Amino acid sequence: MAGRDQLKPMTRLVRIMAVLEQAGPAGATRDRLVAVADYGDADPGTQLAKDLKHLREQGWQIDNVAGPGEPARYRMVSGDNRLRLRLSPAQVAALQRAVALADRADLATALGVEPASLPVEVTSKVVPHVDSSALSRALQAVQHGSRIRFSYKGTDRLVHPATVSFQSHQWYLSGVEEGDTRVKHFAVNRMGGPALDPPGSAAPAPQVGRPALHPLLWEVDEPAAVVLRVPADFVPDVERWLLTCDTAMADPDAGTVELTYTVTHRAAFRARVYVLGTRVAVVGPDDFRAELLAELRELAGA
Repeated sequence: MAGRDQLKPMTRLVRIMAVLEQAGPAGATRDRLVAVADYGDADPGTQLAKDLKHLREQGWQIDNVAGPGEPARYRMVSGDNRLRLRLSPAQVAALQRAVALADRADLATALGVEPASLPVEVTSKVVPHVDSSALSRALQAVQHGSRIRFSYKGTDRLVHPATVSFQSHQWYLSGVEEGDTRVKHFAVNRMGGPALDPPGSAAPAPQVGRPALHPLLWEVDEPAAVVLRVPADFVPDVERWLLTCDTAMADPDAGTVELTYTVTHRAAFRARVYVLGTRVAVVGPDDFRAELLAELRELAGA
């Protein structure tokens, strides 16, 4: 008899959990849970509160997500509750903060963290450890005010460093090349054979902003004017992929427009030209056309 007494409440809890699991983020209403629990003559509100309390004590996260003045609606966050049972409330809170800082969405769900609800200024990505001699040299150059020499894109560089920063899963050295005035951003993992000049050899560091988020705006290569010929109807498509051009010259008789771009990241520009396909024709310069054709032959295995 005692076994049957235990079976009924356990079956009721399983039904409640099944409904909550199926409801997902939207949650299930109080009336829906009361109906599936089948409390009979007992006070359904009190009994449901006891059952939900029991489930929470077993480590399940069940929240009332209804707005003020609305009927109760419960949501269950699914996950492995064994970890919750082994940690104190203070430990769970500390682990939640660590999960948010590490940007681990997979653990956040199991531990009841709502990443989208956290203020941007509270969260951050943990910068991964990088065992890199190039990164060490870049940091030393900034710290000691040393000019740094390295090869980059097949060219020997001599740079007066300003900052080292981490953005979009990449380390960047920002600085000014010898004989130039523009601040450039160099991907550290592409710097070959970095070597430092004596401390204090670098010019005072200029004010440096973070690298632009859009790759077409990165100053990776020497600026080059690239001209594209585009049917007039496709100009909006081209500017959607390649941003606004520097100049545009229309040929009404041919129904085309020649767009001129100042390109500072040739690989990124070529990649977007491939996406545009036959909507664009590369007019010049010749070296850019040669790069594009060589890359296409390599991709085609020719």
